[in-house]
Amino acid sequence: MSLGDGGQASLRALAHPARLRILSLLTGASLTAAEVARALGLTHANASYHLRTLAAAGLIATAGEEKIRGGLAKRYHYDHAAPAPAVAPGSFYPAAAGEMTRRAAEGHRPGGKGVTADAELWVDPETWREITERITAAVHDLHAAACPAGTPGTVRTSTTVAMFEMEAG
Repeated sequence: MSLGDGGQASLRALAHPARLRILSLLTGASLTAAEVARALGLTHANASYHLRTLAAAGLIATAGEEKIRGGLAKRYHYDHAAPAPAVAPGSFYPAAAGEMTRRAAEGHRPGGKGVTADAELWVDPETWREITERITAAVHDLHAAACPAGTPGTVRTSTTVAMFEMEAG
């Protein structure tokens, strides 16, 4: 299956909720298709398909191979420091909204710490630049601190950030 070229392939790859969950898993650890399948309740074939799609789009990379029961299994990882593709409103956002809904229904811990904000604001350009730099740094710090799913002593979190300049109209 051809995913198109350049940014189109990345956008198509991001437009599926299972692939968004896979990216989250691969932030904290490199995993094989079998490990992804177990963690997300997918078939091995389905996990492999999604991993190949993400790899073809350049969103994940192989992190080596290992022998498992006489065969070779690829390990994949997500490099959160790699440049992110430009996001078109009709591609990533519907999948992200579905993923946020799933996380809220499945994992929201009453009384747990968190921040939620939604606003359409007008700010001066310097304030916008400073705030986007701080939030970018905070997201980078979270990714860098990510541990493998289920690591004892860790807190499972949901982090979604979407900030962009809008047309003046």
